Amino acid sequence: MTLETLIITLGMVAGTVAAQSSKPAAQPLHVRNTFDFTVHAPQNAVAPLFGAHVERKWAEGWDPQFVYPQPAEDKAGEVFTVNHGAHSSTWVNTALDFEKGHIQYVYVIPDAMAVLIDIRLTSTGKSETHASVTYERTALSPDLNDHVRKQGESDAKSGPHWQQAIEGYLAAQNKAR
Repeated sequence: MTLETLIITLGMVAGTVAAQSSKPAAQPLHVRNTFDFTVHAPQNAVAPLFGAHVERKWAEGWDPQFVYPQPAEDKAGEVFTVNHGAHSSTWVNTALDFEKGHIQYVYVIPDAMAVLIDIRLTSTGKSETHASVTYERTALSPDLNDHVRKQGESDAKSGPHWQQAIEGYLAAQNKAR
């Protein structure tokens, strides 16, 4: 091998190593998933069920700890925490308009992920309400991308469960009357 060939070969190897080391680092993942369902009840009966305090009545295991307001009640700007095993998230209600059918929350699990939940309700008849729920999850570190991806996949399948839980609660309320 000539000196010229050796220099060219070393230059190509160095260029390849430099190209490999200059690959961009993994970025935190952001996923957006929407699910839809219909509840067989009027919007004025369904909308309050998406307030964090009242949601306890139909969402098994849902136990928000209210910081504001005290005592706990559903109102715009409510702030609460939710335990997730060893972690805790802080939630803020950013929209709570039952009449217009818009409810929105943002929560953060420190060093893990930030989440936006946007709920839109539309009356589709005298006794039917269409719900569209969008989750946007952002990993706060690329190390959590797989977790965020799996959570997003789970979110997308939540419609039937939410519909059954809400309708079950409403049916039990009607029987109690």
